[in-house]
Amino acid sequence: MAEMRTGHLEDALFEAREIACTVNGKLYRAMAEPRRLLSDFIREDLDLKGTHVGCEHGVCGACTILFNGQPARSCLMFAVQADGAEIVTVEGLARSPQQLTRLQESFSQEHALQCGYCTPGMLISATALLSENPSPTDSEVRHAMAGQLCRCTGYEQIVRAVLAAADSDGKGGEGGNHA
Repeated sequence: MAEMRTGHLEDALFEAREIACTVNGKLYRAMAEPRRLLSDFIREDLDLKGTHVGCEHGVCGACTILFNGQPARSCLMFAVQADGAEIVTVEGLARSPQQLTRLQESFSQEHALQCGYCTPGMLISATALLSENPSPTDSEVRHAMAGQLCRCTGYEQIVRAVLAAADSDGKGGEGGNHA
C-alpha cells in the first residue's frame, strides 16, 4: 500500500501542468513539469535565448528577469511559479531591434559589454533601478548592480552606462516597452 501512495505522489510531482504567463507583453500558455526551472522554460519552451544561465545557483545574475516588475533570478524559480505572472526578459526591453532603450544604447556607447554573457542580467537590473530611481548616484548604481557578476569589464563602463542613461526628467532608462 505504501508503494501505491508513493507512486501517486511521484506522478503528481512530475505531472506537467498548464501555466499561463505574460512574457514581454505576450500571453503564453504551455505545459511545464513542476520541477522545471523558469530559466529553462523561458529559454527552451518559449525560445527566448536572451536570458542566460550561468551558475544555476542565483549567484551570478545572468538569468535575471523582471517578475511582476521586480528583478528575480529565473534559475531559482520553477516555471509553475510563473502561472499568472508578468515577466520581462531582455528581449522585451526594446520596442524593436532598431529601437533600443536609452540604457541599451548607453551600454553600447560606453563599451559596457565585452563577452556579453552578463549583459542581459545587467540590463534588467539597471532597468529596475532606473524605473525606481531615475537619477541614481554612482554609489546607488554600484549597490543595485552588486548582485551581477561580470568578469570582463571591471564594472566601470557598466556604471558609466547606467549613469549616462539616467536623467533628471524622471524617465531614467525608458525608451522601450519595458524600462
